[in-house]
Amino acid sequence: MNFDLILNFTVIDRFLRYVCIDTQSDPNSDSYPSTEKQKNLGNLLVTELQQIGIEDAHLDEYGYVYATIPANTDKQGIPVICFCSHMDTSPDCSGKGVKPIIHKNYQGANIILPDDPSQILRISGHPDLKNQIGNDIITASGTTLLGADNKAGVAEIMDACYQLINHPEIKHGTIRILFTPDEEIGRGVDKVDIKKLGAYAGYTIDGENAGNMENETFSADGARLIIHGISSHPGFAKGNMESAIKIAGQIVARLPYELSPEGTDNMQGFVHPVGIEGHVERATVDFIIRDFEDAKLEAHANTIRKIADEILKNFPNSSYELLVKPQYRNMKSMLNKHPQIVEYGMEAIKRAGLNAQLCRIRGGTDGSRLSFMGLPCPNIFAGEHAFHGKQEWVSVQDMQKAVETILHLCMVWEERS
Repeated sequence: MNFDLILNFTVIDRFLRYVCIDTQSDPNSDSYPSTEKQKNLGNLLVTELQQIGIEDAHLDEYGYVYATIPANTDKQGIPVICFCSHMDTSPDCSGKGVKPIIHKNYQGANIILPDDPSQILRISGHPDLKNQIGNDIITASGTTLLGADNKAGVAEIMDACYQLINHPEIKHGTIRILFTPDEEIGRGVDKVDIKKLGAYAGYTIDGENAGNMENETFSADGARLIIHGISSHPGFAKGNMESAIKIAGQIVARLPYELSPEGTDNMQGFVHPVGIEGHVERATVDFIIRDFEDAKLEAHANTIRKIADEILKNFPNSSYELLVKPQYRNMKSMLNKHPQIVEYGMEAIKRAGLNAQLCRIRGGTDGSRLSFMGLPCPNIFAGEHAFHGKQEWVSVQDMQKAVETILHLCMVWEERS
């Protein structure tokens, strides 16, 4: 089917509307969702879904949006598939007062963001820009992130819903829609009702380059190192004080560069200190531990233990404990049990006229945890780039191709059932 002849894309209008809504999540909040303002976008999405005729669209108490597009084919036994994106934006950079700008007909020159001219997008720092000649690039104005991660995916799914409802010639089985809060702080599927979702397969729309599908993620643990030092009056501290702060500093300084995010790539894992606080008597260091192989996570944790043991030899009255907590696991082990899920995704990307590339991501998605909750869920491109920062950008044409990919994917599942 040639979508160029039938589709009236709504994806860009939707995206420009959604990014202006502040949905930043908060890792220090214990509520669900972590910020009430995420529901502002959720409520808007529900209203828009209902307006296009999806009657069961609703926002639950935890900030999740659920919706169903009924099957429009006579074929029986078509598995239910789900499309998922997250509504929140990263706490790493402000998402308040986003002013999106469309840079039309990009020709390779530097893109200078007007509200902070020091923010410059260059091909040298954004390699995929070389594939965008003639396309339209959307950025923020230079003082905030854009929110393409993951409002690009949200807008693409919303446009695909609109197209499916308005083009019954696109045959498909039952389609479930899920928009989640709090993905950026690792809680994106904590309160998902898998039974209510009722899907056989899922696809997160939250990837980078057009044509990419990710079937493999990091496995991830979090670790907290707690150091118990010895406090003493600083005027009488000689031979007595053992500062937990200084112990923590020495341990962090001893971490090997080749096991750091800045010293690794491709299939290499890392140990990364992400927070440190404390006093003379007690200090904590929080780490994220990542690798594509589950077995290596324990080895990386042991690296921290070995360094701590070595440092603590110089502080005989101090002690430490390392608390390790699983976060998510590489979804590839689950997807390998259902090869058609990835196969159909790759076919849909090809039908959209793109060079389909199967990739791994040095990170995680909601799909990582959903895959282990019973919903195998690879990640399809949304076109977002340079996420979590002021130079975030997305291409109009890549977003339209993502919509086409979603529609083709619906058709592939219907055809091959």
